[in-house]
Amino acid sequence: MDLLSSIFVFVAGLWAGTINAVVGSGTLVTFPVLIALGISPVVASMSNAMGLVAGGAAGAYGYRKEIKGRGRQLLKLLPASLLGGISGAWLLLHLPEKVFHYVAPVLLVVALLMVMFQPKLQAWVRQREADPAQAAKDKHHGVLLVVLVYLAGVYGGYFVAAQGILLVGILGIFLSGSIQNANAMKNFLVLGVNVVAAVSYLLFAFDRINWWVVLLIAISSTIGGLMGAKVGRKLKPAVLRGVIFVLGLVALGFMIANLLK
Repeated sequence: MDLLSSIFVFVAGLWAGTINAVVGSGTLVTFPVLIALGISPVVASMSNAMGLVAGGAAGAYGYRKEIKGRGRQLLKLLPASLLGGISGAWLLLHLPEKVFHYVAPVLLVVALLMVMFQPKLQAWVRQREADPAQAAKDKHHGVLLVVLVYLAGVYGGYFVAAQGILLVGILGIFLSGSIQNANAMKNFLVLGVNVVAAVSYLLFAFDRINWWVVLLIAISSTIGGLMGAKVGRKLKPAVLRGVIFVLGLVALGFMIANLLK
């Protein structure tokens, strides 16, 4: 990888770390860049996921105040999230690479739709916050919540992108508290999934990891994660969503072009 390509990856990792801490879906910044640079989808997905672990840890640390008092909830949901991450990583490692070429565009479209409809999702969450009666429903949906968190983990272990947005929606519906509490919980659960996926890739797909990409994204996403946790509430989500959507369409175009070859 030449110097210019390395700069592109570093900047993408910086941006992704910031977005992941604040909104989620930072993979939709880094993944398209890696694809555009000619890295194969599976290698790009694995290397990207491993690099973003450091940024995820920084973002989770930045939101540590919002997670206070929710340790029992986190411990209840974390095993489901980790098991989902293992399942997703297993699918990525064992399904033929050709399957990923076909599945990745579909998952990317789903992730982009989640980004597009995020304002409505957030409005839904805020409406729930304003109704105290909704908090009483949490206890009646414990099993469903665990199942949904597991499925989000499978999604994250396989494709990573927009897992955070999906989790904020799930947690915002089924758990009481503010959207910032849901975002903090999301950061810790996503970190757990990414760590499990990264360990799986390290043990079973060492030769399919681009370590220079991992290093660049790890350093830059850590900086971005710390920045995002501090100033994230001042960022304009609409602008971020717009750029993410455009970059996602670029990646989708590259994927479709590869399928048509």
